[in-house]
Amino acid sequence: MMRSRFLSFLVLAGMLCLGSTAAAQAIETPADEAILMDYQTGQVLFAKNAERPTPPASMTKIMTAYLVFERLKDGRLSLDDTFVVSKKAWQKGGSKMFVEVGNEVSVEDLLRGVIVQSGNDASIVLAEGIAGTESAFADMMNAKARELGLDETTFRNSTGWPHPEHRTSAQDLAKLSRALIRKFPQYYHFFAEREFTWNDIRQFNRNPLLTRNMGVDGIKTGHTQKAGYGLTASAKRKERRLVLVVNGLNSTEQRAQESARLLEWGFREFDNYTLFEGGETVERASVWLGEKDRVPLVIEKPLTLTLKRDNVDDMTVKVTYESPIPAPIESGERLATLHVDGPALEKREVPLVAGSHVAQLGPVGRIVSGVEFLIFGAP
Repeated sequence: MMRSRFLSFLVLAGMLCLGSTAAAQAIETPADEAILMDYQTGQVLFAKNAERPTPPASMTKIMTAYLVFERLKDGRLSLDDTFVVSKKAWQKGGSKMFVEVGNEVSVEDLLRGVIVQSGNDASIVLAEGIAGTESAFADMMNAKARELGLDETTFRNSTGWPHPEHRTSAQDLAKLSRALIRKFPQYYHFFAEREFTWNDIRQFNRNPLLTRNMGVDGIKTGHTQKAGYGLTASAKRKERRLVLVVNGLNSTEQRAQESARLLEWGFREFDNYTLFEGGETVERASVWLGEKDRVPLVIEKPLTLTLKRDNVDDMTVKVTYESPIPAPIESGERLATLHVDGPALEKREVPLVAGSHVAQLGPVGRIVSGVEFLIFGAP
């Protein structure tokens, strides 16, 4: 028979499932597009038009940096490698690192030119140095976007220069940023640098939150006339990190104020709770015709959830499985499902596996156990 085992976890009430935006109506924003995401769990805390394709402007350079970091990590590039500045890169308008035609510039300096100074020229030098042409580099950017599941993203250049087909979404930028932080912690520090001087020109990082005492350590601003003012930001406080994307704001001042307000709201209203550690026994299930009466049902990976602080009373947690479970049972075999649910929440289901091997009884043991079951029922 199918049996549900209900577990009560008061401190874990009010869970928000991955991708749920049930809390989105608790706060508003003038941004045209926005998303606030918990870095560890991927939980969406707030979203507004988050899946709508929009011009990312210089937030495009997050992907440019991602591809450089990837090559640094696997050894195809080093920070000391140099690339030659082309006429195309030197001539590019917009924000600049101010490299000169024919200069050989190190990858490390070019990265700072891209990340700190938002240099279009530096982005093109890196793109041409890696792929030969900026167009070929854009193809690499798109391939990586598909690999990362960035479904609303199409890149046509390395800079974010306006192009009718150059689009991404706030959600995709948040996913990309989360992947970058996770995969390249050794290079992420570039995004926290507040200034960089090249060619005797001192420029300051355009991220308005780096100078505020709120834990922000990245990532990238963007602005064009059509896109408005945007920011992809990340902030860490103690063990929690949030990722924020806003776009379509009216000014640098509004971008700074709105980004800070949304991040503060996310840290204030939500927290992370670990429901189970990896390898923890969630339940012990009865076994039919086995050398052991019960088998531990184990969760393989830690289950950490982002919960709204003021909604901790209405959680339903249950384990479902066919009971009793017939032997033999192999360790690691999937036996049950953990269900977590609550009002206005999407259901979360996590597999549970056997925590140990249970051999089947021999012929005599099976007969005795069968008689006991008929008389006394399941243990």
